Amino acid sequence: MNIIETKGLTKVYSSSFKKNKVQALVDFNLNVEKGVIFGLLGPNGAGKTTLVKLLLGITFPTAGSASMIERDIYDYKTKKEIGYLPENHKYPSYLKGGEVLKYFGRLSGMNGASLDKRIDELLELVKLSQWKKTKVKAYSKGMMQRLGLAQALINDPELIFLDEPTDGVDPIGRKEIRDILSELKSRQKTIFLNSHLLSEVELITDRVGILNKGRLLREGTVKELTEKKEEYKLVLDGENTALDNSGFTKQSDGSFLVKVSDINELNKIIDNIRRKGILLKEVVPLKSTLEEMFISLINESEKAVNE
Repeated sequence: MNIIETKGLTKVYSSSFKKNKVQALVDFNLNVEKGVIFGLLGPNGAGKTTLVKLLLGITFPTAGSASMIERDIYDYKTKKEIGYLPENHKYPSYLKGGEVLKYFGRLSGMNGASLDKRIDELLELVKLSQWKKTKVKAYSKGMMQRLGLAQALINDPELIFLDEPTDGVDPIGRKEIRDILSELKSRQKTIFLNSHLLSEVELITDRVGILNKGRLLREGTVKELTEKKEEYKLVLDGENTALDNSGFTKQSDGSFLVKVSDINELNKIIDNIRRKGILLKEVVPLKSTLEEMFISLINESEKAVNE
């Protein structure tokens, strides 16, 4: 089941003079399955916020369509099953942590003992139980992020949009938030994550989309996006000179780097190594980091536009 589906989603912003137009999103097609953590990456101005605003019904598309939880995005019933943590969220400084959650709980139609119980459960989940009666003006940035996460979960949503949820959070806090997201995923919750911290996205997401200038450049699992499909490292047993000067690149650790056109060529190379009586200990497909892949893809996209 796809919990998010977009077809040809396009958003064009026009000035009042109708001369300058900005294509914030262009023919955007995306499917996000239920129960996954999906990360959307892109530089500033790529269109990430526009996409979220369209999905949440905050703004309207110029063309195309979208659905969430098998309903049109403008169906009010959909809103009841969505949680949202915006970037740089603010709460009235005079409210206490528990009062913030009660306010949003009431906005979601909750009240009474069930709401009080839910508040206590969420504060325990985000490790803020002891701060329940403390005014948020005394909260650190990391604590505000965790309170915001609790706010996004107050109505027990099926689909959760998180915009920079680990922004300003220390490494221990980021690990705690990752653990919370993993727990939510185990409950079959779907998380749509915007973040500029690529290392965080690489650790937690199931699938990733790369967006630039309103266009979806690539989408897939982190493994699919970072794997260098034509490069392998061969680890041999002991010192071997039989592969020197034969198309292999010897590495400082004694292994060999080989570039191939496809898996068939790789298997022919392995067969040839074995015929020489060389014991092959390991074949390792080389990978780049998500950050390296992201920068390379964005640079290629920018170069293509400029040409």
